[in-house]
Amino acid sequence: MMTDPIADMLTRIRNAGQARLRRVDMPVSKLKTEIARLLKENHYIHDYKMLDDGKHGVLRLYLKYYQDKPIIRELRRVSKPGLRRYVGVSEIPRVRNGLGMAILSTPRGLLNDRAARSARVGGELLAIVW
Repeated sequence: MMTDPIADMLTRIRNAGQARLRRVDMPVSKLKTEIARLLKENHYIHDYKMLDDGKHGVLRLYLKYYQDKPIIRELRRVSKPGLRRYVGVSEIPRVRNGLGMAILSTPRGLLNDRAARSARVGGELLAIVW
């Protein structure tokens, strides 16, 4: 039994990037699909697809590289099941002075830090990417 599927997803992406793999597969869920959508919108990955394996489904991410180095330098889980981290709109962190992205779970769905600030909503700080 997996206690933190989001941390598992981020670890799979990190490991695939270090191994220079072009794609990475993981079990699918709505939250993971939304995280993949945010990563694609912010140009951290090429694309993502949901595949049917006959059971629950598979989420496949196609990773992006620049000069044979992964675009995603660091991917870190902030809010964990044992210690949730909630932030207000004024406390949303600026990741690498705007070069990175924070992923937040808000009442308006999953948003990156810029969208959450412009919508004036806070929420649970799920992960940080740069």
